[in-house]
Amino acid sequence: MVTTPPAITRAAADEPFTALDERLPPAARVWLGAALAEAAAPAAPAGERRGPPAWESRFAEAGRRCGSEAAADTARVLLLHTAGAGAVTAARLYHRGTADERRAVLLALPGLELAPAEGLPLVEDALRTSDTRLIAAAVGPYAAEHLAPHAWRHAVLKCLCTGVPVAAVAGLAGRARGDAELARMLADHTGESTAAGRPVPVDLYLVQALTAEAEEP
Repeated sequence: MVTTPPAITRAAADEPFTALDERLPPAARVWLGAALAEAAAPAAPAGERRGPPAWESRFAEAGRRCGSEAAADTARVLLLHTAGAGAVTAARLYHRGTADERRAVLLALPGLELAPAEGLPLVEDALRTSDTRLIAAAVGPYAAEHLAPHAWRHAVLKCLCTGVPVAAVAGLAGRARGDAELARMLADHTGESTAAGRPVPVDLYLVQALTAEAEEP
């Protein structure tokens, strides 16, 4: 868990900040600078708090401030990382947010240092939806590192069933290589699809080929 707000606005997050700052119009740059300053400010003592910190409202308004979906995603991730959002904050913003805000929380997970018990419920919630953008965000690096084998295999199948490209699955080659159980599940899915007259996605064969490769020593 992060116990103090990390000063990563211009350090660890310097590259995405610079890339975003360069493509924002002047008014949006000013807005982003103010939003990140609020996120970096020390949190008020518990007895002095009057609702959520100001940067959380900035998180919600990023969509209309930044113009494009990609820019809003980056701004929201930067806000979460700069604030050092913990499990309670991440869960609150995810469950109360729009689909775009939920996606940003998922994209930010690798940099939030949440324990699996704190971050995986958000990943698992997204994988239960039919929103392909949420599913794609959910199978990123955090899921690659923390999802248990059984849940990870079903996440891969979820991508295949919903049309999410398997290129979105972080660490796919490493986890799928030599996975006999995943190979069995893919074969079952192929048989069911063929019997039902449904097309088998090309990506399935790509994953199947990975499962046939020998595991690295």
